[in-house]
Amino acid sequence: MSMPVISVSDLTFAWPDGTPVFDGLDAQFGPGHVGLVGANGAGKSTLFRLLTGQLRAQRGSVTIPGRFGYLRQDLGLAAGQRVDAVLGLSDIRKALHRIESGTGDDTDFETVGTAWGIEERAVALLGRLGLPYVAGDVAHLDRRLDTLSGGETVLLGLVAELLREPDVLLLDEPTNNLDGVARERLYEVVGQFPGTVLTVSHDRELLDRVTTIAELRHGEVRIFGGNFTDYERIIDAEQEAARAAIREARSDVRKQSRELVEARIKLDRRQRYGQKMWDQKREPKIVMGERKRQAQVSAGKLRNNHIGKVEEAKDHLTDMQDRLRDDREIRVDLPGTRLYPGQDVLDLTEARLPCGPTVTLKITGPERIALTGRNGIGKTTLLHRIQEEGPAVPWRMLPQRLDVFDESKTVFENVAATAPHAAPERIRAQLARFLFRGADADVAAGALSGGERLRAALAMLLLADPAPKLLLLDEPTNNLDLPSLAHLTEALASFQGALVVVSHDPRFLAGIGVTRRLELTRDGLAASPSEQ
Repeated sequence: MSMPVISVSDLTFAWPDGTPVFDGLDAQFGPGHVGLVGANGAGKSTLFRLLTGQLRAQRGSVTIPGRFGYLRQDLGLAAGQRVDAVLGLSDIRKALHRIESGTGDDTDFETVGTAWGIEERAVALLGRLGLPYVAGDVAHLDRRLDTLSGGETVLLGLVAELLREPDVLLLDEPTNNLDGVARERLYEVVGQFPGTVLTVSHDRELLDRVTTIAELRHGEVRIFGGNFTDYERIIDAEQEAARAAIREARSDVRKQSRELVEARIKLDRRQRYGQKMWDQKREPKIVMGERKRQAQVSAGKLRNNHIGKVEEAKDHLTDMQDRLRDDREIRVDLPGTRLYPGQDVLDLTEARLPCGPTVTLKITGPERIALTGRNGIGKTTLLHRIQEEGPAVPWRMLPQRLDVFDESKTVFENVAATAPHAAPERIRAQLARFLFRGADADVAAGALSGGERLRAALAMLLLADPAPKLLLLDEPTNNLDLPSLAHLTEALASFQGALVVVSHDPRFLAGIGVTRRLELTRDGLAASPSEQ
């Protein structure tokens, strides 16, 4: 049996204020595992909400063959819920237990249906995903969600969808908050899913395991065969061709403009000569009239030929520039953040964490430390202990939620508040390096997109007074689209101070030049296995 294909036809959707998102979108996703990529604001989440029926289009249709499962980015689960309730097994388990105790009735048998081994199947699947459940011990299904970490809750949500045996699986940023081990297990489970998978993710490793990339850009979907690396190779080649075409088109505009000027000079000379002959009446009127007529014809040809060629060349240049994507880079030059080798940054001794271990951590000079460890082990708590200890140099923290703004104030006002002694002109000049140019710096923080919030938060941290020499970053790549991830990597690669980064994204850590990797376990801090 062939795998199902998700299709949308003539899909048209606009927000209540009239802002269009899709206008007659036609696309197909599948078969196989499809990675949906696109910049923040491109409409990926809106498309998912249309596919799942959370939003209704003004026109067009959505078709998902068979049953579908949908793992949301924000599960919205209450801490007091039990595991079996999240998995949708509460009623079946109660019916099973009544039947096993001999008090079951026909309704209980109808409730169970064919799901006699559903408890064992659920626990086995939880075990495959690395959750702390022992296969066969169904008592773990009675646990409450407040005993699980954020990453474990995400995996629990995936299990809930898989237990429904869907034909199509929709995953929205499924690896957010997952540690390295949990990610690997998710990759394996999703890779073995027999139906069609459509995934929105910034996780390069996951996107390199898909069979197709679907790019959502300017309200249209373009399909690329292969994984994300193949997609990047194609885009890079296209962009290089576009840059070459732009260089050629600019050269053509200059050539056509030069020829237009030369033709005008030549025509002006003829007109001046003709006017001179007319004024001096040195030639018969019939000859001068013919010369005037020829001059008018030449002027017409000038307009039709040279001016037309200039306009054509300019139009071609515009077309080529439209093909070139916005690859602006964040450029940071902050000498005030520089640390020197051996300079004391932090000396954290015998700090006890709630999860049990006692931690000692010494940081000197411009070290770049990657802090890893299983979900729930206490990595975020360790960052807070570092703050409480008081590093020996100015420091700043970038939290997961990016909740560092006064949402009612503009980007400029938020940054100015962290650098009260800096001149407004200097702040605006620095904000331009973070791609907030002109009026972009005067937008309220509450109106920023996800990628814009990241850039604004980085600007607040890095432009603060005094300049930070230590940055603490808690899962900074969560919820970032790929262009924003590139911006974050660029900014941190330019930072000249020390970094402590909680992240499970190996490509990101390599991109920022990590110099030491530490793993937090229940026994404390130790060099991660890759460094031992």
